[in-house]
Amino acid sequence: MHDTGTVAPSAPAPDQQESGASGESGTSAPPSKHARRFGLPIATCLVMGNIIGGGIFLLPASVAPFGTISLVAFGVLTAGAIALALVFGRLAERDPRTGGPYVYARAAFGDFAGFLAAWSYWITTWVSNAALAVAAVGYLDVLLPVGDHKWTSCLAALVLQLLPALANFAGTRYVGAVQLVATVLKFLPLLLVAVGGLFSFDSANLGPFQASDDSPTGAVSAAAAILLFSYLGVESAAVSAGEVRDPRRNVGRATILGTLGAALVYLLGTLAVFGTVAHDKLVGSTAPFSDAVDAMFGGSWGGTAVAVAALVSMVGALNGWTLLSAQTPYAAAQDGLFPSAFGKKKRGVPTVGVLVTVVLASLLTVYNYTAGSGGVFESLVLITTFTATVPYLLATAAQIYFLVSGQRERVVRGRLVRDGVLAGVAFAFSMWLVAGSGYAAVYQGVLFLFVGVLVYAWMAARKQRAATVLND
Repeated sequence: MHDTGTVAPSAPAPDQQESGASGESGTSAPPSKHARRFGLPIATCLVMGNIIGGGIFLLPASVAPFGTISLVAFGVLTAGAIALALVFGRLAERDPRTGGPYVYARAAFGDFAGFLAAWSYWITTWVSNAALAVAAVGYLDVLLPVGDHKWTSCLAALVLQLLPALANFAGTRYVGAVQLVATVLKFLPLLLVAVGGLFSFDSANLGPFQASDDSPTGAVSAAAAILLFSYLGVESAAVSAGEVRDPRRNVGRATILGTLGAALVYLLGTLAVFGTVAHDKLVGSTAPFSDAVDAMFGGSWGGTAVAVAALVSMVGALNGWTLLSAQTPYAAAQDGLFPSAFGKKKRGVPTVGVLVTVVLASLLTVYNYTAGSGGVFESLVLITTFTATVPYLLATAAQIYFLVSGQRERVVRGRLVRDGVLAGVAFAFSMWLVAGSGYAAVYQGVLFLFVGVLVYAWMAARKQRAATVLND
């Protein structure tokens, strides 16, 4: 990805420069032994680990009712996700600072658009962390009896959130180490199923190509609606660009490699399960990978193996998402659009952002267990599928803006066409994500955004007042 930037790199504007231990623009503090920039392997693991949480362990059963035509939906979604990944790579080359979509939206459309990107992404991260922790308790219960009482389950969920937070408080050096180990450990069993499935594959297990009564287009769209959110996280390296070594080069590479790696695991894992578990059994399965392992190797140890893999996968995703939850508010705080406390780093990590995220996610987790209503919590999780796409839409729109408004001498015409097509595909993919989240999620998600408008009004007023005092 040496020569892929459509617009020549430009230095950040003075009012956008950042400072701190991360080594971004501005005056850098002395490096901490606990802070270490991510190389290409760790950045790639961050992308893959955040894309692949625990959903992979349920996906084959979720799409089985549509038949093997769901693999076509996988292909379509993969193409859209890769287009989005390429766009993030181009944008990171142009402006390789922490914040990702926030930075791009603000540079193109001003403070308000940047704030909306930061606010919506922040909501996504801490609500998703609560959801991941609660889901992980179900797998932990296979190994340890924590599900007998709601308070032991709640405590387990809180501990699962706290451990990745402690890794973040320790510094980026430890975040990267945890992410690398978690990615390797969770991919070993997934690859085992994918490779083992080649030797145990039986085409008779696949069932019909189209198992539903929908038209082929309708079946693909229905399967895609379930799979759409499997690729959330492609922006991970761009959001943490300030912690990546040589970000103009490595952010794009990590984004593409991570997305391709996740897509390969998704596709091979799903195909392996389809070919080893009979279709009629798979449709009603609650642990499809466990059933696949049992079918491949015999015995009943598959449930324990998959539980371990799923638990490792979710803890790794919590580790990565906890870091991302603090990065976007950090970038916004540098520009006066989030409280200044969010803009301070220690050991390379915005510790206040991590702390606030853990507190909010923990409160939501406790509420989930005390309210006893899964519907409320599921509704909040669906909202995050909408709020996650708002930064995508703004970032791809920013890329289109940069391409169309670029000066003739700074744009190579051949790349303009190519990057314009990629941006258009990525924007359409983001719109598909919004549509797939459902009417209720969009409606409630917009309400969450409107709460952010009030916060923006407060922060913008304080920023203006401070500027007035300085001018006087």
